[in-house]
Amino acid sequence: MNISPRLQIILVAGVFITLGLGLTLYKRLELGFPLSPGQQQAVWTVESKISFKPIGGPIEISLALPTPQAGWNILDDHFASSGFNFIIDQNQAERQAKWTRDSLDRNTTLHYKLEIYRTSADELEDSPIPVIIPPELTADRLAAIESITSSLKQRSSDSVSFTKILLEQLLLDDIGQDAAFLLANREENKLAVIMDILAFAKIPHQPVKGIFLEDGRRRQTLDSLIEIHDAERWHVFNPSSAQQGLPENFFVWQRGAKSVLDMIGGERSQLEFALVRNTLPIKTVLFMEQHVQEQLLLDFSIYSLPVEQQGVFKGLLLIPVGALVVVLLRVLVGIRTSGTFMPILIALAFIQTTLLTGLFIFLLVVGVGLWIRYYLSYLNLLLVARITAVVIVVILLMAALSIVSYKFGFDQLLTVTFFPTIILAWTIERMSILWEEEGGHEVLIQGSGSLFAATLAYLLMSVELVKHLTFNFPELMISLLGVVLLLGRYTGYRLVELYRFRDLGKLDQ
Repeated sequence: MNISPRLQIILVAGVFITLGLGLTLYKRLELGFPLSPGQQQAVWTVESKISFKPIGGPIEISLALPTPQAGWNILDDHFASSGFNFIIDQNQAERQAKWTRDSLDRNTTLHYKLEIYRTSADELEDSPIPVIIPPELTADRLAAIESITSSLKQRSSDSVSFTKILLEQLLLDDIGQDAAFLLANREENKLAVIMDILAFAKIPHQPVKGIFLEDGRRRQTLDSLIEIHDAERWHVFNPSSAQQGLPENFFVWQRGAKSVLDMIGGERSQLEFALVRNTLPIKTVLFMEQHVQEQLLLDFSIYSLPVEQQGVFKGLLLIPVGALVVVLLRVLVGIRTSGTFMPILIALAFIQTTLLTGLFIFLLVVGVGLWIRYYLSYLNLLLVARITAVVIVVILLMAALSIVSYKFGFDQLLTVTFFPTIILAWTIERMSILWEEEGGHEVLIQGSGSLFAATLAYLLMSVELVKHLTFNFPELMISLLGVVLLLGRYTGYRLVELYRFRDLGKLDQ
């Protein structure tokens, strides 16, 4: 039996739409996944990777594990330690993961993943006050610290104001000769200099190591805050901003000067983190963690991927939504765009730059690029050389825009680097050719159509509900594929054509 292509597409699209909606309903009704982001509890998945190079002989690795603090709770944690002996050493309130192995002959990575969420914005609990260890100082560094400490004590009333003024001074462009000397001659970072000054001033202090939670971040390392004790309680400061208090997005990994990662039998060890923010209720996350091996749909879902890849797919799954907008505008409305994928890529860049800033950058770079491309056309270059020249010019434009905006304090314009350079260069080249062949009017129509489609795609991709559905219900992409197949067979009039031929209907009447 021969089936016409039109009927085949209808049948295939119907199967895709039904399958996608069916899987979505199954996850909603059987697994308890919420369709709305309003019912969610922000749950962060933090995956730490310990990579190292063995140097021969027995290997022993110790990683300090976090404990619930400042309102943060730990739902669950997992370890990946294939080929290693593994134990968790519990010593009072402290926990340590220990991996051991007799020998190893290749670079290795160990994984530790945990799910965390915050129920309340509490302060850090009280902890023992460490003994102040006087810093070992050379004569010139001792004189510099004495000068700084004396000056700060005259300007402060207690240890809290002393610390705040110290941090604010180190943030200034003109930090003073003594502070500049300490920072220039100290092998460690600024945090070590601050610790030395606090110790010299006999102020009890300790570092607070943790992670600034940002959705989708990869290869993030531990950051450090500083907390001091004023004889009554601990006060936390951010040395990067001099702000007092524990930041809301800071997850405390360890308090105190102890090392987080210790290693015997290895070198070049690195501890990095990948972060992703989930939008599921705690009950659902607990269900997933407990039954991920039992539910086939979960075992072969995005949740089974490493956190680093989950963060990547969180952005990739929004691309089909932007593509659907372009298809609808071109097939049903009849808006002409410069290419099919360029509006989608521009919309992705808008997500990083924000809409107004992205529009300004795009118009500025493409406008200047078109003018330079107009000059290059007189040189009669070959196509490849001409595009290469445009790519170089675009990169120079982006660098110049970044430098000028930074000098004038327009930090938002620094996001120009999020625009794909090749796409900008190709857009300039394509519009230039279009200008030569069909005139500036067509360039204006296609350019405006591209920006209109990119803006609509950006607005739709920025909706929290869309982000929630695409990440937690990727099965909907199957239904979306079915809709796109149906749109691909549309041969009727577009909206702009109906408007264009509106007078023909009046003649019939």
